[in-house]
Amino acid sequence: MKKSLVLAMAMALGVTASAYAANPFSDVPAGHWAYDSISKLAAAGIIEGYGDDTFRGDRLMTRYEMAQIVAKALAKGANVDKLAAEFADELDALGVRVAALEKKSDNVKVTGQFRYHYASDKYDVKNGETKKDHSNKLRSRIWFTGKVNDNWNYVGMIQNQQDLTNNVGEDGNTDFQRAYLEGRLGGMHVVAGRHDFQLGDANLYDTRMDGIKVSYGDKVKVGAYYGKPADFDEGFLRFDGRAKGGTDVRYKKFWGGNVGYEVGKFGLNVAYDKFQDAMEDNGADATNVKDNGVFSVQAKYNFGKVALDAIYLRSNVDAKFNHNGEVKNTSKDGVVVTAVYGGADASKVGSWDFGAKYYNQGVGTFIAHTMNGGAMNFVNEGFCGYSLTAHLTVAKNMVAGIEWFDLKGRESKDKDKTLWSELVVSF
Repeated sequence: MKKSLVLAMAMALGVTASAYAANPFSDVPAGHWAYDSISKLAAAGIIEGYGDDTFRGDRLMTRYEMAQIVAKALAKGANVDKLAAEFADELDALGVRVAALEKKSDNVKVTGQFRYHYASDKYDVKNGETKKDHSNKLRSRIWFTGKVNDNWNYVGMIQNQQDLTNNVGEDGNTDFQRAYLEGRLGGMHVVAGRHDFQLGDANLYDTRMDGIKVSYGDKVKVGAYYGKPADFDEGFLRFDGRAKGGTDVRYKKFWGGNVGYEVGKFGLNVAYDKFQDAMEDNGADATNVKDNGVFSVQAKYNFGKVALDAIYLRSNVDAKFNHNGEVKNTSKDGVVVTAVYGGADASKVGSWDFGAKYYNQGVGTFIAHTMNGGAMNFVNEGFCGYSLTAHLTVAKNMVAGIEWFDLKGRESKDKDKTLWSELVVSF
């Protein structure tokens, strides 16, 4: 690149100097077309000549030399964003922080979460055997949030899991688990793609979906969604409406809507969700599995440090449970009551909470219940029981937790008890 070209661009820098050198370089006479620009830049300390007081404007410059000029111009407050972008690598090597480039890099925000957990599970089959199991896993999640414009963001998430249960250290996987757009169309909030999704405050469905979700309103909020239930960690959504140990199935699609109302410390939500077109794990249509429609009503109240939550669910499935040759009609109603005291805030060391939860959920009122207890063991009969949880922020962005689940089948009376412990680190 010739210095004459550099000077042509330098004329647009807007750099001023309090004093001009009478003749800064011997090879740039006063009548030269670039004399004024060279004088200003030299007086401001942005360009320098050679030891023999020459400028050598016809000499080709290296990119590194040009980056040095850009760096000095930036230090003087000159507007050289385009040049800074062009020589970004060279400026980085010089240790120069470029505000315009940093602003551009802020378009993508990277956050993450690391979780270690250990869990012990005991499953008692009434009048039968006892099964004991444990899990020992590491999970890492990296989130990327890219700003598309003032109204829309793109969000992606990569997850890695390492199963340390067998002490081999080779059982792991990494996959791209989330990819969606989130933004507003007028006054409507829209999420579209593969994203986190909950129904019934996570008691009915708590994993991912492929589809679109929209909501509108403030105190009174109306929402709707349509899409496909995404497979969760264990594989299939395991409700077949027949007998314990039946074929695993998943629903091909679901849709629903809700109306919510919030004022002060009180909240109320009414919803209807429909799961349709069940498919067996071999790809065949599960023609004997009926669509599942679930109606729910939820109420919340916050007393300050104490928060209460209650939800009632009713499924329209007509399922029967076969236990030891005896076929029983299973309940289609569900109730979950939650109470939490305090609140473990990752940014506040020493903050803590304690929670208790009562479950009594019939068949069809939980499809993908990904709580840390063994609810999915009772997917064909329903379950009841309770859980106790506690969390403590042990250091900034480091929260330790322990959970106890004591559940049993509503018809078989089989029991499942789980002790779960975890450390969650966010960054």
